[in-house]
Amino acid sequence: MNDALTSYSLVAAVSAIVVYALAFIAFTIDLSRRAARRGETAAAQPAVASASGGTTTLVAAPVAVDERSARTPRFARVGLALTTIGFLLGVAAVVTRGIAAGGRVPWSNMYEFALTGTTIIVGVFLLVHLWQRIEYLGTYITGFALLALVLATVNFYVGPVPLPPPLQSVWIVVHVFVAILATGFFALGAGLSIAQLLQARREARRSGLTFLRTLPGAEALENLAYRVNVIGFVFWTFTLVFGAIWAERAWGRYWGWDTKEVWTFIIWVIFAGYIHARATRGWRGSRSSWLAIVGFAAVLFNFTIVNLFFKGLHVYSGL
Repeated sequence: MNDALTSYSLVAAVSAIVVYALAFIAFTIDLSRRAARRGETAAAQPAVASASGGTTTLVAAPVAVDERSARTPRFARVGLALTTIGFLLGVAAVVTRGIAAGGRVPWSNMYEFALTGTTIIVGVFLLVHLWQRIEYLGTYITGFALLALVLATVNFYVGPVPLPPPLQSVWIVVHVFVAILATGFFALGAGLSIAQLLQARREARRSGLTFLRTLPGAEALENLAYRVNVIGFVFWTFTLVFGAIWAERAWGRYWGWDTKEVWTFIIWVIFAGYIHARATRGWRGSRSSWLAIVGFAAVLFNFTIVNLFFKGLHVYSGL
């Protein structure tokens, strides 16, 4: 084990925490300024005369401006730049940790899982942002990455050790990577679903948080969440398949109802139900969004509670 590279990895991880904190602040300021800009836009709308029953009144004229098509606001750009730097620091922390551990993939304990997982979640956010402008989720993503990294570093940190015999297989690269990638898309889908619930409530009551008026509509948010979650579901399906193949190579059976296997299957069932339910018109909207959130909560339960408090062949907390 290389102690110097281990230290470099930890420094990179702590630096990522600091940068994510700054990005979180920048995105939060952007949300508050969105609300202020929306209020200023409404106040600046010119008044026009409206006659009714012989009485002339002044009402605000609509302004045909799509705020989402405008240039990305300054603090959102700052947040995106900082998030990119945090992502690169996370990559550096993962790579140096793997090299320090003897050239293996750094996925043998909860600290390493959290380090890789937060990096991939942030990477998925940046990748999807190139396709759809979702800077409004920056506060959620950087906040999640910040919290996860702090908890992992403070509570779960252990030095690099050799892989246990069952993990010494090429299948760890395939199985665990697709699982973490699926988690990244599920995390983003949960964030979009939360935004959908807030937006749907605002649209129904014509009131709520002002910055929500600058976000896509509830239906658009739901549709994007569905697309993201479908991608995550495909990767999670491969997680099940590759895990079964690996289990047969390691333990001589494809399925053994181990705790982690059961929860992996439960998560698959939840998202399969989400996709099926959304195909039924009655489960569109808030119902499907809640199901997506429950699915991601199950993923977090599988990573934290199952690893810490359950016993099984797949439990590698490292503690």
